[in-house]
Amino acid sequence: MAIRKIIHIDMDAFYASVEQRDFPDYRGKPVIVGGSPQSRGVVCTASYEARKFGVHSAMPTSQAYRLCPDGIFVNPRFDVYQEVSRQIREIFEHYTDLIEPLSLDEAYLDVTENKMDNPSATRIAYEIQRKVFEATQLTCSAGIASNKFLAKTASGFKKPSGITVITPDKALDFIYQLPIGKFYGVGDATEKRMKELGILNGADLAKQSEHDLVQHFGKAGLYYFKIAQGIDDREVKPDRIRKSVGAENTYAADINDISVMHDKLIEVAETVEKRLQRIETAGRTVTLKVRYSNFEIASRSITMTHDVNTSRELYDLALALLPQTEAGIRPVRLLGITVSNLTLGREESPQLNLGL
Repeated sequence: MAIRKIIHIDMDAFYASVEQRDFPDYRGKPVIVGGSPQSRGVVCTASYEARKFGVHSAMPTSQAYRLCPDGIFVNPRFDVYQEVSRQIREIFEHYTDLIEPLSLDEAYLDVTENKMDNPSATRIAYEIQRKVFEATQLTCSAGIASNKFLAKTASGFKKPSGITVITPDKALDFIYQLPIGKFYGVGDATEKRMKELGILNGADLAKQSEHDLVQHFGKAGLYYFKIAQGIDDREVKPDRIRKSVGAENTYAADINDISVMHDKLIEVAETVEKRLQRIETAGRTVTLKVRYSNFEIASRSITMTHDVNTSRELYDLALALLPQTEAGIRPVRLLGITVSNLTLGREESPQLNLGL
């Protein structure tokens, strides 16, 4: 069986780089995409200039402002980012149809067999870098390896504009020296738990038995056991199956009035309906997400026996779930609705009347 050749492409500080490209005055300055620091938003992307101040993605914009008060805070322009992402996708398609997008700014490509009959994944990666820059004036980094875990991990090693190749004979050496926090799929809480167990790097992880890892980390333990041995058989899937469709809004001021929450949920439900319509799908499980003023999150779900895809029914179900939270008792700063257990090509479901 031929050794697979997987490339993971990751655009460099994508949203912020688009802003710096389109607005020359932003170049060389710390740009923080995520809205005003007076809002309750979070950082989507920070330019490399902003990262020097400790600003990073998912950080509250208010905290980013404290770290970088002279930063340029801008609202995200997702329509622009989507169009640039489409341009980049077209470049990928010159080489392979086996493209698995993870988001607007990153994707896996399987180039084991490719349209150019190019045996070198490294040369393909360099060509993609060049063509992406020529088409968009943006840079990207690439990781090349025989599986998805190694390729994704490698793509972050020489940012920006870098290419890192992990050949099969060097895979275990790479994994063994890798700090545990750098492993894809190991979040902050898992990293802390692993360090408590004396697992500081890949070599430590590889010493653990499958039984012990499953005992400590559940089903994820099997994943950790395999990647520590360099095993990742996941295929590059061109048509990733969407598992959920949702929307959420963060509010500038805490909401205490339950009637105001009802009004806000109408807006969220209408957004979800539009997104479901756009991809012609529906779902049977509806989840209400509530984030309180102290950032604690509560989520409540209900599963129906029929498909749900209208804003009216989404709103009714969200209202039915709301009393199961402490909304109205505790201040609320975010409301969200997500539809999962998706089904394709179904007719619109009948409305459910909960009498609310």
